[in-house]
Amino acid sequence: MIPAGEEHPVASPRTTYLVKQLELAIRAEMDAIAGEFGVTALQYTALSVLARHPGLSAAQMARRSFVSAQAGNEMVAILERKSLVTRTPDASNRHIKRINLTSAGHAVLSRCDAQIDELENKMLNAMAPADIEVLRKALAACVQSLAG
Repeated sequence: MIPAGEEHPVASPRTTYLVKQLELAIRAEMDAIAGEFGVTALQYTALSVLARHPGLSAAQMARRSFVSAQAGNEMVAILERKSLVTRTPDASNRHIKRINLTSAGHAVLSRCDAQIDELENKMLNAMAPADIEVLRKALAACVQSLAG
């Protein structure tokens, strides 16, 4: 117990708190950017995953996009209705549909990417390039540690 009149030492915020603050700030900006192009931040994430890994199944795309399988299926249906992706049957398993970006999907992704690049540059602007690389490696190590 601290006696009356004595000050509490101010503790630095937890790293987890700072990471969450950053995630919320990034998410708000990404929602605004993606919304300009008629998609959500999660749909933008799915499009970027599919650009890097064409031909994923809905379940694979969902895992890489940080959503449940059910949410992934719903997202794919929405993206297909928007003509941003196509689904085609897998050559060896007709029950699996492979998802690919359409030219419209590539165009939306490209326009979003340009603005997301600006967001990332703004976020990292006060840091030296060497510090950015250290941050990237540290964040990747944190992810790896928690992934088990």
